[in-house]
Amino acid sequence: MSENKTILKVENLSKQYRLGLVGTGTIQDDLKRFWYKIRGKEDPFLKVGDVNDRSQKADSDYVWAIKDINFEVKQGEVLGIIGKNGAGKSTLLKILSRVTAPTTGEIKTKGRIASLLEVGTGFHPELTGRENIYLNGAILGMTKAEITEKIDEIIEFSGCERYIDTPVKRYSSGMTVRLAFAVAAFLEPDILVIDEVLAVGDAEFQKKAVGKMQDISRGDGRTVLFVSHNMNAVKNLCTRTVVLEHGHIVFNGDTEEAIKNYLLKVENTVTHVNWGESDAPGDLNTKIKSVKLSTANNLFEIENEIFVEIEYLNLLNGQVLNASVSVFNENGVYVFSSPNLDRKPLNKGLYKSILTIPKDFLNTGKYFFTILLVGNNYKILAQLDEILVVDVDESGTNRKNYFGFWGGIVRPDLKWENNIIANN
Repeated sequence: MSENKTILKVENLSKQYRLGLVGTGTIQDDLKRFWYKIRGKEDPFLKVGDVNDRSQKADSDYVWAIKDINFEVKQGEVLGIIGKNGAGKSTLLKILSRVTAPTTGEIKTKGRIASLLEVGTGFHPELTGRENIYLNGAILGMTKAEITEKIDEIIEFSGCERYIDTPVKRYSSGMTVRLAFAVAAFLEPDILVIDEVLAVGDAEFQKKAVGKMQDISRGDGRTVLFVSHNMNAVKNLCTRTVVLEHGHIVFNGDTEEAIKNYLLKVENTVTHVNWGESDAPGDLNTKIKSVKLSTANNLFEIENEIFVEIEYLNLLNGQVLNASVSVFNENGVYVFSSPNLDRKPLNKGLYKSILTIPKDFLNTGKYFFTILLVGNNYKILAQLDEILVVDVDESGTNRKNYFGFWGGIVRPDLKWENNIIANN
């Protein structure tokens, strides 16, 4: 198979759901479909349905999760798929992975597809990690001998050697995703489909996983489909990127242009997000209650300090928790990260961490703030990608028109000294 050969082709792919119900519809709707079909007519419900826009009230019982999706992927490509929550990314990957069937359209593939869509996908909880490796390999069509040849590499990469003969129902979410990724990557599928699940792992494993995906695409010539809200990972990994919006492809091309296209569609300013008890991000031991951007006078100008406030619940005595902030600009460039290095065991309670970004540091432009909460052993317990957005401007000072546009990612006001050396 040549490197330029198309390995995956998606034509007019659509998926329709009926709101509020399990299944495709009512008996009445199914009978209507059947009546149209035996008369050789088109399904009448393909002509109805709202677009996939969560911000609008539904006028129909049907919604198109994705609509008229068309693209091709070449062998050895790493295709990024980005978009807001609810844009249709996971639905698209589930259809490509044969987890669910499309309403209309066709998928043409050459070779085996391995998917990592949710933590524990394809794992039997009562089987050990080792047994699940063989189970997943068999699902991919591999022989026992082929799996045995790879199993030592899989176990070593996953870092689960100590627990490999323990039932996976006793694994943490991080251990499960480590093993699941190792199985998917090392059993040599022709197409590897990865959803946002890598965010469950710790920072070290995320780095290993991205490196492995680069190896299998560049070195082995295999194809990767990668969904993530982490623009830095998408930029470093993907050779081409698709942007989804309301179930439609709105951009398909260069990754840097795709990221810029996506970020420019994000709201101009999101400075405060709160969560209730039921929907707060985190796990059983910690929850993020709110994240907030503020300044002393609510003007986001480079002459002002910017405060990043994170409120979180600690639900486990003795747990080490600390917040971390990463900042990206509108081009997806990683501007800086700042972890809280004060890692002390905490009692149960509600805590607030505040990061101060000094004045005269950020340049003018739009910035996106990613918030992380890190626990024991530096495990990422919650990761909120591009959750806060702000436009940084400047007031009418004499610096504003000093010599036109000030380039650079940051624009610090650094100390200068002027000394006379000699008089004429």
